[in-house]
Amino acid sequence: MTEPPRRRPRADARRNRDRLLAEADEVFRQDGTGAPLEAVARRAGVAIGTLYGHFPNRRALIGALLRARNQALFENGEALLADSSPTQALVRWVRAVVEHAAAYQGLAAVLADGLDDQESELHASCVRMTDIGDRLVANARTAGTLRRDVTGADIFALMNAAAWTREHMNPEQADRLVALTMDGMLVRMP
Repeated sequence: MTEPPRRRPRADARRNRDRLLAEADEVFRQDGTGAPLEAVARRAGVAIGTLYGHFPNRRALIGALLRARNQALFENGEALLADSSPTQALVRWVRAVVEHAAAYQGLAAVLADGLDDQESELHASCVRMTDIGDRLVANARTAGTLRRDVTGADIFALMNAAAWTREHMNPEQADRLVALTMDGMLVRMP
């Protein structure tokens, strides 16, 4: 049996969804991903039921909010995989993910949880992010520029720590953490 074709959402429903996303971006930038969803609905001028009608939970809202940003990040990662300098590609990936994960306070933790939670709306994106990182680690290791004992999990932990630092301290301290840690992971060429 075939499913009936899906109808396009009504214009007012599309406007509500777009307003909810715009206001969620503002609220999360100001108050972090743990901000009350009621505040998002109120700023968008809709009832909380309307928010939940579009986004059944906080992760779904965050996932929708990150969809375009995730796609841009993944495209950047795929381009870095073709880079002629695997070391610089890995470092640029780490910095890009740190900046991405620190867009909202609390986002790094939400993303880290999404990797292990297969039911999470963020799981597929987290898996893809990790896959790109693992491939960049393999490229740098093959080039002989990354210590053999460094794993993708190490890089993931660094990105989460630096994103947390960026959220709670400042971008300069996060950049310093990345630079010092990557320096310890890279092989010094004679």
